[in-house]
Amino acid sequence: MANLPLNFSHAPIKISSLTIKASSNGVPFSKPKSGGLVILDIPLDKIRRPLMRTRANDPQKVKDLMDSISQIGLQEPIDVLEVEGVYYGFSGCHRFEAHQRLGLPTIRCKIRRGTKETLRHHMR
Repeated sequence: MANLPLNFSHAPIKISSLTIKASSNGVPFSKPKSGGLVILDIPLDKIRRPLMRTRANDPQKVKDLMDSISQIGLQEPIDVLEVEGVYYGFSGCHRFEAHQRLGLPTIRCKIRRGTKETLRHHMR
């Protein structure tokens, strides 16, 4: 995690500097609300992709995402289901592959907790 100083010399209120905590891709961390979903950076190798072989990703879309992520970071986290401490990714296939191909160790995820029954429902 990096601390990035920002200077606002042209602001109407005189502020000399402000520090924002951000992840490795430069996007500020979200603070989870009580009982709400959690947004975290998770290592790619900790996310299981059970439906990965059901379809191929569009290579041009992956390339475009790689360019965008390289320039401005990931703008929309992928959705991940956590079941008994294991993360399962069912959406964000192109974003996930773009992170893999860029060699990034983590990806920003919206994490929802679920049960084994919830997991079985997603696997259908």
